[in-house]
Amino acid sequence: MQQKEITNTAKFADIAAHGRLLALDPGTRKLGVAVSDETRTIATPVRTIERRSWKKLLLEIRGIIEEFDAKAVVIGLPYNTDGSESEMSAEARRIARNLALSIAVPVFLQDERVTSYEAKGRLWERGVTLADTQKYVDSEAAAIILTDFLELLRDGNSPS
Repeated sequence: MQQKEITNTAKFADIAAHGRLLALDPGTRKLGVAVSDETRTIATPVRTIERRSWKKLLLEIRGIIEEFDAKAVVIGLPYNTDGSESEMSAEARRIARNLALSIAVPVFLQDERVTSYEAKGRLWERGVTLADTQKYVDSEAAAIILTDFLELLRDGNSPS
């Protein structure tokens, strides 16, 4: 795991001790979605959500939280490779803030530098075609974000 920063709108103590966690990889047109297992050992890509209006996006996210009985949401926070923030960083923070005000579970931000590249590499290693890579890269990136977050939880690292 790459050393990555975690920035939280909640505290680790706010997460229920057991249960699934949900991760979102926000993009300009889509959000990748991944979920952990009950024991928080494995992160699995689930689907991609098309971004339309905030209201529709929120309804879809609430539905997924309910479907998996997620105990928290982790949102990928994209930084530039030099650690500076980008327009998408501001957008991820906006999504996290709005979600935190709209759902009953804690919301966390997780550094997601280069997760899309890593996701493409993983998909290519598994023999996924270029066309299919485009379909699955966002949810695969969300699974990487969630895996990094789960490792921080297991290691007992606290938020900065």
